[in-house]
Amino acid sequence: MLITLTIINWLLRLLDVYSIILVIYVLMSWIPTLYGTWFGRIIVKVSRPYLSLFENLPLQFWGLDFSIVIAFIVLKFIQRFIVIVFNGVFY
Repeated sequence: MLITLTIINWLLRLLDVYSIILVIYVLMSWIPTLYGTWFGRIIVKVSRPYLSLFENLPLQFWGLDFSIVIAFIVLKFIQRFIVIVFNGVFY
């Protein structure tokens, strides 16, 4: 049981780190030249596979793309779901 709790804790931490990566991706859009740096290429390579799931949603208004907001909300729902499910199982 302790190993499972440790794995779940690491998974939740990993989702937190991925949320931070998504925020960095959004902030990088204000300075598009950052995408060409080595750091920017890593951020894009890590975040684009998940964000591509939400590209086809009609969430572009006035030149702004709000699909990342939905992607962030879904990520937080997944995180909360993991907490709720495993909180009921182990406690």
